[in-house]
Amino acid sequence: MGDTPRLIATDIDGTLLTDKATVSPRTADLLVRLRAQGMPVVLVTGRPIRWLSLVYDQLTEPLPAICANGAVVYDPESDEVLRADPLAPEHLSEVARRLRAEVPGVSLAVEIADGRQMRHETHYPLRWDADFDAIRAVESPEELLSVPAVKLLVRAGDRDPDVFVELVAGAIQGIAEATHSSHTGLIEISAAGVTKAAGLAWFCERLGIGAADVVAFGDMPNDVPMLTWAGRGVAVANAHPAVLAVADEVTSANSEDGVAAYLERVFPTG
Repeated sequence: MGDTPRLIATDIDGTLLTDKATVSPRTADLLVRLRAQGMPVVLVTGRPIRWLSLVYDQLTEPLPAICANGAVVYDPESDEVLRADPLAPEHLSEVARRLRAEVPGVSLAVEIADGRQMRHETHYPLRWDADFDAIRAVESPEELLSVPAVKLLVRAGDRDPDVFVELVAGAIQGIAEATHSSHTGLIEISAAGVTKAAGLAWFCERLGIGAADVVAFGDMPNDVPMLTWAGRGVAVANAHPAVLAVADEVTSANSEDGVAAYLERVFPTG
């Protein structure tokens, strides 16, 4: 890519945020400066829309976001979903059928309404979302799979996520994408062809920006497609080995403001 990127794309958790899930003053000030210079910055995350407020509350102004691992492109200024690419009910049903045949004790949840709501089986373990009004258990498996979902969430107890994702990916090969960004065995399933790279490519095309002019930051396996696609893929030092393996460069850890440290070198003051 050229010396100066035309767009900055960054993962949120484990990358832009500190280990305490905060935006450091250094990072927040840098984002303000870059936006004032007209530099597009986009968040590219596995998070659903309803979780973005936890980040936006720490920023001077909200940033556009590609959510649910590329399935949703969101404009926070207008509170508008610009694009959604969900799993259709027939694909959800087939994925669920294969997983239940392959994985004993599997528990499922879905992100619906473009990620503004979540529905889950009664035995699905809620670890973060239990207090949100948008979260509800369903009475039957049929109800869970009856509407399009931007993401299907899969748990089967605590498992090695690298091993579990291979099992899940093998079971659903050809009909959906499987990835993970957890340390406890949560697997995230999207429609076929939906990745962070695909969502970011769509966003950049609207701006007339090619992959070669994008710098992207990430830390977990769901970031691999994005870092591979971008002209400059940068891993934080705390990244998963799969991310470090594909990155063009490595910056310092998220706990040391790795994204800000890298961008300060690319876009120096003065």
